[in-house]
Amino acid sequence: MENLPNLLSQLKNLTYPKLEIILIDDESEDGSANYVRNTILDQLPIRLLQSKYPGKKSALEMGVAKAKNEIILCSDADCVFPDGWVEEMVLPFEDSAIQLVAGPVEVIEAGGKLLTKFQAIDWSSILLLTNYFFQVKRPLMCSGANLAYRKEAFDQVQGYAGNKEVSSGDDEFLLKKIRADFGSESCVYVSNQDSLVLTGPEESWESLINQRTRWAGKWRSHQSDSHALAAVGSFMVQLIWVSTFMLLIHGMLGLLVLAIVWGIKIGAERLVLGKVLESFNMHLAGFSYLCTSFIHPIYVLCVGVGALVGKFTWKGRGNLRSVKLEVEN
Repeated sequence: MENLPNLLSQLKNLTYPKLEIILIDDESEDGSANYVRNTILDQLPIRLLQSKYPGKKSALEMGVAKAKNEIILCSDADCVFPDGWVEEMVLPFEDSAIQLVAGPVEVIEAGGKLLTKFQAIDWSSILLLTNYFFQVKRPLMCSGANLAYRKEAFDQVQGYAGNKEVSSGDDEFLLKKIRADFGSESCVYVSNQDSLVLTGPEESWESLINQRTRWAGKWRSHQSDSHALAAVGSFMVQLIWVSTFMLLIHGMLGLLVLAIVWGIKIGAERLVLGKVLESFNMHLAGFSYLCTSFIHPIYVLCVGVGALVGKFTWKGRGNLRSVKLEVEN
């Protein structure tokens, strides 16, 4: 409910001229649907649909089925969009071979909380890896908060058939299916300031770890060597970083080596991830990278163990979970 006034403002500012906006009410229990009917529908040409079945994937499938236009552009109710966002995301579809377009997502970096700054830096590493794998034509990940695809492609790969029971992954599973059906060249990544979608940060370390555990928990369902290797590789690298503190048993020499190793790590992350953030006009002080560098290995190990165990607690993903913008190109 608290996201809807800002969502209304965001939708009003979109500049794309031919836009069908569909909001999917995915089992909200706080009056969100009534707010949309009484407030938003009076101000914008929006269609409000009530999802018939539980889960985000069912809501998305319903939205796609009801959409009248060729291109589906998806986001979430708590996101902030640039005014020209739709134009940026639909532009690649001028090439008839393009079936899916992924865009960047970052956390809204506000205030002085370390947790928020940590999430901004963590998202920058996700953006870096996403961009890299799209560039080498082996796309592995994308975000449903900034994702566009052809309705025909969605129908051809049968939407989320085969993975609907998995609690997350509406974005990555669809990317994998479209890539397999149409080839890697059919999927592109748009990464610039005008395509950036901002999302709200998690408010506690517990909720952040639960969210990431939920995301990581779908690794078993991918049945992909590349996904498995990426997950295991990330876990092992962080385990190695934590194990470097065993150098302290070697006294001053071990402390010196430890300081050098971690100094290189922190400097490299500040240089590389700082450039990613700066490309989106986001700037963080060096102290944020210092803290994040020490916290990140423990964070990844917690998420990895949680995903392996398969147990996590996660709240509903918002009142109106999906904003579906059907675009006529």
